[in-house]
Amino acid sequence: MLLHVPDLFSADEVRAMRDQLEGADWHDGRSTAGHRAALVKRNLQLPLDHPVARDLGACIVDRLGQTPVFIAATLPLRVLPPRFNRYEGGGSYGAHIDNAIFPVPGTTERVRSDLSATLFLSDPGDYDGGELVIEAAFGTQTVKLAAGDLIVYPGSTLHHVTPVMRGVRYAAFFWTQSLIRADAQRRMLFDLDTAIQSLASDHPEHASIDALTGVYHNLLRQWAET
Repeated sequence: MLLHVPDLFSADEVRAMRDQLEGADWHDGRSTAGHRAALVKRNLQLPLDHPVARDLGACIVDRLGQTPVFIAATLPLRVLPPRFNRYEGGGSYGAHIDNAIFPVPGTTERVRSDLSATLFLSDPGDYDGGELVIEAAFGTQTVKLAAGDLIVYPGSTLHHVTPVMRGVRYAAFFWTQSLIRADAQRRMLFDLDTAIQSLASDHPEHASIDALTGVYHNLLRQWAET
């Protein structure tokens, strides 16, 4: 499932975030890549313990917790603290699949990357290139969103970022471990939840609402991993 969340952050909020990112000390992005990914990764990244990364990452996680569509679509169990990258001067990230398991910095916890996500922090007109290209069962999707918009997609997909030939592309990225491991089951629950919410809005007294809600929770109870 591919999920576009528009306006996760407002233009003013993104501008303030970008001001902090522009003044930060960036490092070679290959330092956090696995062996295969390091061969195709050409970008800059904030160190995981950088104060700007910690502060902005906490802000993003807090906002996700206040975003019903993100919660409904991902059913998050754990969210890895967001990371930040910067592409410019031909920087790109070749085709790769994200690691299946990520350690949570400073803890003994691990996060399974059921879902990958990119939060765009640069306006599309400010740079050429930099498209996120996702190859999945639903076909190849080319994504270049407005600053403040979020894209969520299965972590198991092959994807890449095209070269940025003009300007600078800033973004945050992170992974979510869902209560529901299988993408098809998550999609079914999301569609069912969306239908229930629509029915409840249009016909709040409809007798089927309770029955459908029961089906949703029984499926969630059957499939969820905690």
